[in-house]
Amino acid sequence: MGRLSNLRIVNPVLTNLAVGYTNEQFVATALMPYVSVDKEAGLVPIFNKDHFKVYQTQRALRAKSNRVDPGDVSTVPFALTEHDLEYPIDYREESESAFPLERQATMSVTEGIRLRHEKMVADLVQNPASYHTSNRIALSGADSFTDPDSDPEGVIDDAKAAVRADIVKEPNTMVIGYTMWRSLKRHPKLKAVLSDNRPRLVQLADLREIFEIPNIVVGRAVYQNDSGAVTDIWGNNAVLAFVPDAPQAPVVNGMAGDPGSMRSMYEPSFGYTLRKRGQPVVDTRTEDGKLELVRNTDIFTPFLLGADAGYLVQDAG
Repeated sequence: MGRLSNLRIVNPVLTNLAVGYTNEQFVATALMPYVSVDKEAGLVPIFNKDHFKVYQTQRALRAKSNRVDPGDVSTVPFALTEHDLEYPIDYREESESAFPLERQATMSVTEGIRLRHEKMVADLVQNPASYHTSNRIALSGADSFTDPDSDPEGVIDDAKAAVRADIVKEPNTMVIGYTMWRSLKRHPKLKAVLSDNRPRLVQLADLREIFEIPNIVVGRAVYQNDSGAVTDIWGNNAVLAFVPDAPQAPVVNGMAGDPGSMRSMYEPSFGYTLRKRGQPVVDTRTEDGKLELVRNTDIFTPFLLGADAGYLVQDAG
């Protein structure tokens, strides 16, 4: 009866104070936003520099049109993976509960899959093998951001220049691991750049101005491993990337539609999460007449499509 007694929230004061646990902000979609695809398998383009060529466009009177010489389009096969979780609700729990269990169940299975996606992307983009040697750096010793004499602005500026040398465009997005964020917001050289003299920590808005990167977020999510230890998903790293700005999601019946349907995998980007159109789907079913199962199904796979459009800063400390 212990489980049932936990659901009997009858004190209105305690009910108002009850707060459900959710993981910290997920940031994976900042680097690999969702793109809807119609098939679970196919070919996805690997981006090259053709988009940045300067062509001869001037045409003389009665002359032939200037013709683009298309470069070879490289592709790689993709295969989406199904992810699903279900949450059981016993009929006795439902009758005794003072809060909507179906809503809690939906949140639980949705957040569980989102956490899985977050870790998949983090593992991919924090792997040095995902980058060319010119697009990654491992800091240590006096170069580490924990050293007050290190130069974070110089490191990030060099990273931006490396990406620009490859794709012409500078990165517009940066995800910072929580450990690195703690070092950066206390760094004396960054604090010295601030225009005011107030003794305060560096804020994200300050970093966006100092680094000249419009979209900077901190990866704060954690996960629990099989031994029960809680670990940061985003390590002591920073990932810089060029990701096209998100289009405005359509509004349908007063609600925002799927932003993934507005993006295209043919638009050059550091990466995308390819997702089957129409996903995710939440459904319910009954088992043995006594359990209601709330299930979330999502079909997706993250892809790093333009390694040249990204840069990994590892701070070994």
